[in-house]
Amino acid sequence: MSAIMDIINATRGECKCGVVHETTIRDIRIGSGLVHQVGQILKDNHFPKQILLVADRNTLQAAEGILESLKDFSVEQHIYDNLRVADMEHVYELEEKIRGREAAIVSVGTGSVNDPCRLAAAKQDKMLCIFASAPSMDGFASYSSPLVEKGFKASYPAKSPEVIIGDTKILANAPNALKSAGFGDMVSKYVALIDWQVSTLITGEYYCEKVAGLTRQAIDELMEMADKVTENDEETAGKIFEALLKTGIGMSYTQNSRPASGAEHIISHVIECKELIDGIIPNYHGDDVGVCTLETLKYYNELANRPQIETQYENVDWDEIYRFYGPMAEDVRKLNEPENIIDLVDPQKLKESWGEIVKIIRSVPSYEQCKAAMEKAGCKITVADIGKDEAFFRDCMYYSPFMRRRMTLLRMKHMIV
Repeated sequence: MSAIMDIINATRGECKCGVVHETTIRDIRIGSGLVHQVGQILKDNHFPKQILLVADRNTLQAAEGILESLKDFSVEQHIYDNLRVADMEHVYELEEKIRGREAAIVSVGTGSVNDPCRLAAAKQDKMLCIFASAPSMDGFASYSSPLVEKGFKASYPAKSPEVIIGDTKILANAPNALKSAGFGDMVSKYVALIDWQVSTLITGEYYCEKVAGLTRQAIDELMEMADKVTENDEETAGKIFEALLKTGIGMSYTQNSRPASGAEHIISHVIECKELIDGIIPNYHGDDVGVCTLETLKYYNELANRPQIETQYENVDWDEIYRFYGPMAEDVRKLNEPENIIDLVDPQKLKESWGEIVKIIRSVPSYEQCKAAMEKAGCKITVADIGKDEAFFRDCMYYSPFMRRRMTLLRMKHMIV
């Protein structure tokens, strides 16, 4: 049994937070040369004989040998050219291929390939195996799928895979750009933890110390390996993959992305949606998220330098907000009307809790510390690095809190005087 499965077994079940933590994950294998053992691993976990193998040309090439390992299965391949943006149409076409069949899905790749597979498998109640092609994001064990539908990106409840496989030889050989993007995605969890704790303090939102601790442990471990992220070393690749899985397990336990996604991810989603409207293929997810993390931390650190604040009820120009979102305006309107999540915040409580909020902000590494680690890992650092116009980025950051019904410290911005 892998060390990561030991962690799952030790943390699943009844918890002090009042929730019974469960996950569909049965088996996680991390090791060298596992691409040649995929078939046996599926047999060990009682997968059906019919397999729908989903990949794109790049991820299938990276997983050379996987088809041979599945020789005892009846395999249908669904191969995309280069899947960079996952949307609901991908889910529908996968559903059609597995509906009414005694079949399972094997997803070969990372987020854009995995996410439609995760939702299609959930909707059709099929088993799912994810074979990771790069350590580029933390969602392998996640319970949700971020997908674009009609230009609007949202996270949909899906399922965790029954089996996750990471071949350290393949992970170590992944392009450095993908490894660095994965590091940027992981550093974002510091902002996510700030936002989750602040929301719990101010609104009473559900919070689990065990899940938050698992996420924090994963990021701290990865920060210690910042200078090794781009090395072609199997041992390091395996450790990085384990760290990425821990945050996904946390999302699986809470059945949402709260432990791993805060204000920084929402900013990134706004950028991605605005670019898709203009026909622009977005950057790697972790590249944009990493820069959004640094910019959010910079703002939060500035707030933490204020010994006290004055507060007020939010007063924003909704017509201006909807104009910014353009064709997405109706989707955004539905998230804010008639019930607005900011109504959960009492301005007086926000003011009285400021000292505790400052402690929460300072409980994670600072903007400067995260920036230094990301530089070591070869990450994109500045708005210019990710090819964005400064004014465009600032607008996306300013208007982003209204795109999700999720309480973040950035969502409270207009209440802080």
